[in-house]
Amino acid sequence: MPSMSNGVPPALAEIIEEFRLADDREKLELLLEYSDSLPELPERLEQVKDQWEMVEECQSPVGIHAEHADGKLQFYFAIPESAPTVRGFASLMLEGAEGSTPEEILQIPADFFVEMGLQKVLSPQRLNGISAVLAHMKRMSVAHLEGQTS
Repeated sequence: MPSMSNGVPPALAEIIEEFRLADDREKLELLLEYSDSLPELPERLEQVKDQWEMVEECQSPVGIHAEHADGKLQFYFAIPESAPTVRGFASLMLEGAEGSTPEEILQIPADFFVEMGLQKVLSPQRLNGISAVLAHMKRMSVAHLEGQTS
C-alpha cells in the first residue's frame, strides 16, 4: 500500500498538488469539474437518503453516508446540483480517500484545503462548509472504529 504524505492518502495528495499548481480561476474550474463528476447514488441508497446524517454546517442540504467493507470506508453524498462548490469538494474527497481505512481518514489534516489554495477563491462560509464535510467523515470513521468488535 502506498504511504501517506503528511497524513494525506496518495490519491488526495495528487489532487492537492493539482489544485496547488492551478491559478485562482483554474481552481474554481477544477472544483466545477469535480462537481460534475460526483457519482450518482446507487438505487438502494437513493431510497433511504432522507435517513442519512446531514452536514448542518453547510448552507445547502448535504447528506453523507458511510459503509464499511474489508476494513475500508466508502462514503456517499447526496448534494443538490445547485451547490457546485460543496459537490466538487465532496467529489474530490471521494476520489482522494477512496479505499482508505477509518484510521487513514482520521489522519487527514482538517485544513488540508489551505495547501490547495481554496481559501483564496472561496468565502469563509464555504470553507466552513467544506471543513464540516471532512469533520463528518472523521466522525463516521470514529463511530466505525468504536463499533468494531475484535
